[in-house]
Amino acid sequence: MIGVYGGMFDPVHFGHLRPALEVQQALGLEELRFVPVGQPPHRHPPRADAELRVAMLQAAIAGQPGFVLDERELTRPGPSYMVDTLGSLRAEAGDVPLCLILGSDAFLGLPGWHRWTRLIELAHLVVAHRPGWSLEDRNDTLRELVAQHRLAPDALAQRPAGGVCFVAVTQLDISSTRIREQVRAGQDVRYLLPDPVRALIQQNHLYR
Repeated sequence: MIGVYGGMFDPVHFGHLRPALEVQQALGLEELRFVPVGQPPHRHPPRADAELRVAMLQAAIAGQPGFVLDERELTRPGPSYMVDTLGSLRAEAGDVPLCLILGSDAFLGLPGWHRWTRLIELAHLVVAHRPGWSLEDRNDTLRELVAQHRLAPDALAQRPAGGVCFVAVTQLDISSTRIREQVRAGQDVRYLLPDPVRALIQQNHLYR
């Protein structure tokens, strides 16, 4: 199985990396692809350029078996829609199961995504959530989606796409926005992100 984990990664930090590792281990993913967004459709452009975000991601995941950098959204023109990313991955992967990894907040916002109902036709949806999180009293559309498509983690490998799976992960209260603010304020961001990423931020005077 292949995991797909998209994001700004501006910068990548332990709040991205630890949940990714736990999902990889929980599902037995042979590969987990980190996909930095090129042109985010609904957010401001990243502060760091594509080359530096790639360098930070490469430094962060170096040496971790199965962690792979996927630059397709950076090289594809136009807005970076996940449905297009999954479509191109599906064309390459054939019937290999794909797992789109989403945080709980991203999952709750899914109905606002471009052609969002197509996503589950292309991949399983894996929601990485904090322990104790529940979908109760949430979006009725999503509750219906879960009721129709929920699968246990060990069932995902049996089909290429179409399931919704929930994985409880360690939630670290770290955000890229806060890291950028701390760097701008002259504070040390050690222990919030990998040391090689911190070094790249310092060497390139990022987020000043």
